[in-house]
Amino acid sequence: MHPKAQCIVTSAAPTLANAPAQRRDAVAVATITLDNPASRNALSMAMIECLRREIGAAGADPAIRAIVLTANGPAFSAGHDLKEIQAHRADADEGRAYFEKLMSDCSALMQDIANLSKPVIAAVEGVATAAGCQLVAACDLALAGENARFATPGVNIGLFCSTPLVAIGRAIAPKHAMEMALTGALYGARDAERFGLVNRVVAAGAAYEEAMKLARAIAARSAATIAIGKRAFHAQRELDLADAYRVASSAMVQNLLHEDSEEGIGAFLDRREPQWRQS
Repeated sequence: MHPKAQCIVTSAAPTLANAPAQRRDAVAVATITLDNPASRNALSMAMIECLRREIGAAGADPAIRAIVLTANGPAFSAGHDLKEIQAHRADADEGRAYFEKLMSDCSALMQDIANLSKPVIAAVEGVATAAGCQLVAACDLALAGENARFATPGVNIGLFCSTPLVAIGRAIAPKHAMEMALTGALYGARDAERFGLVNRVVAAGAAYEEAMKLARAIAARSAATIAIGKRAFHAQRELDLADAYRVASSAMVQNLLHEDSEEGIGAFLDRREPQWRQS
């Protein structure tokens, strides 16, 4: 694990020092750290709200070109806060309003990551289960330490991981996704790599360092080009072949008309380093 992150306030309202997620910046890369080890970094309402705020602020910051999502403690995230869920069963509506808001806000967090113009890289050590595994799958890239473990164990407690399967089912083959959801079993980092849930496995404890190397390499590229490409990738992946090529072709035209494309191709032909637009 990397040293405990210090918060850098970037959102409209100051982030409290004891907030469940913290942000720090270093040379065009924002690190957002899930920082509630006592709850195994559960995606409580407070954690989801904090993550949305910090991811949104980093996404809007022109100085930031990539985001690394990591965690303090022995778990990346154990999913939703089951104690919080159970407590709301005592509500007058037996928890319905809370359950609806929890699922809506968590789904919005996952969509925030997909809709962000900047790449988000998960650096996973320890366990990532249920909605915590969903969070890994929602990221654009993911690196896992050798000892990382992944599961969608809801079936074991009578709660099928339907929302986690939205992100996981788009990241890995459907049969692997259903195996995870139907068995509730814990899978090792190498299985996660084989499934396609993570890009690669690194030495235990090295996921954050390797994610930062990857983030810095991406941050050196044209931010505008990456934004266009990420948006097109997510737009076309669920379409039929003809519509997918239509969306992707339109994105390529938009990209070709951007000044960074002109500069990048010119630099390649001139055998020099490109000078990207700053924002």
